[in-house]
Amino acid sequence: MAFDKMELKEVEVWDGNFAAAQALRQVQVDVVSAYPITPSTPIVEGYAKFKSDNYVEGEFVMVESEHAAMSGCIGAAAAGGRVATATSSQGLALMSETLYQASGMRLPIVLNIVNRALAAPLNVNGDHSDMYMVRDSGWIQLNAFCPQEAYDLNFIAFKVSEDHDVRIPAIVNQDGFMTSHTAQGVKTISDDDAYNFVGEYKPMNDMLDFEHPVTHGVQTEEDWHFEHKARQHNDMMTIVPDKIEEAFADFEKLTGRKYNQVECYDMEDADVAVVCMGSSVETTREVALEMREKGIKAGVVGLRVLRPFPMMQIREAIKNVKAFGTLDRSAPGGAAGMLFNEIAGSLVNSNLDIVLSGYIYGLGGRDLTKKHLVDLFTELQANADAGKILTQQQQFIGVRGPKLAYL
Repeated sequence: MAFDKMELKEVEVWDGNFAAAQALRQVQVDVVSAYPITPSTPIVEGYAKFKSDNYVEGEFVMVESEHAAMSGCIGAAAAGGRVATATSSQGLALMSETLYQASGMRLPIVLNIVNRALAAPLNVNGDHSDMYMVRDSGWIQLNAFCPQEAYDLNFIAFKVSEDHDVRIPAIVNQDGFMTSHTAQGVKTISDDDAYNFVGEYKPMNDMLDFEHPVTHGVQTEEDWHFEHKARQHNDMMTIVPDKIEEAFADFEKLTGRKYNQVECYDMEDADVAVVCMGSSVETTREVALEMREKGIKAGVVGLRVLRPFPMMQIREAIKNVKAFGTLDRSAPGGAAGMLFNEIAGSLVNSNLDIVLSGYIYGLGGRDLTKKHLVDLFTELQANADAGKILTQQQQFIGVRGPKLAYL
């Protein structure tokens, strides 16, 4: 069956959802198994429209739930197809059981998560609660800060995930509404270049290869379960980082756009810094530049890769600062924020004497304002000058009522 090519302008005005849908079209996904949920619906809806307009040969399968959506993806991937879907929040919560099936079966599925708060209370706006919920599900996780990156990182995700040395599913995260529904200029890749970058899909251990029969989803118990999980973890930590670097390098050759597992902005001489993810990176960068005009040497570290966690790169990025803060956009539920905890862990045995504080912000779509960040950088500078935390180790930014803290 023939399909039509789409002529794109060099720069298109797309929001993050449409950018992701275009990437799925350009890599010619074989199966998108999906169920709608705000704010991710336009991604799979866009792919379905491309299908109806004869821009893809693949199949769009509308199922009865998000659990069924990923189950459909697992079946299609096990059968030997290039597979993708998208979801958010409660949908991801329902889907989460099947994420462990996909990673354990080493199926190269790409999942776009449009990050949104988890209920209760019910909330359809963006934060990172759903991203954090599945951070240990065995999937590669990439973070987009804007629509351009939601587009680009999908190509990276397919290329890395489908590598026969990897065969680990991948997630591309983007902020609900702030990225998914905000239109910006997106530099495009031609259909041929995009497809050739990812490459023709080459199945491995597919169930429809009757000459080489395989079994998927076996039961192991104590005999082999430990070894299976240890190998899965080893490959994530030792193989995937190099494959991501290779994909980033190839993508830079193709487009001129350079990505790093940890993005550093004005960190060369920074005394204080903020580590954050998602759409907040751009705002924090702008404020950091303004703080430099006020005499505070501020820098920003943006986490591009969440899994595998780039511990050594983060340690290298912050090694010269005197104080830094982590911005966690998820309700910690009685613990410190995930970024705070994991980066604190990366400092153990490092001999780095840095004052670390954690900040919870933006829950349920609450704005992170420039004023919030000015106050934050000012506080970090005071901590740096004092050589210790002068307030609380963890704070909530912009919450109404009495000041809340985790000491």
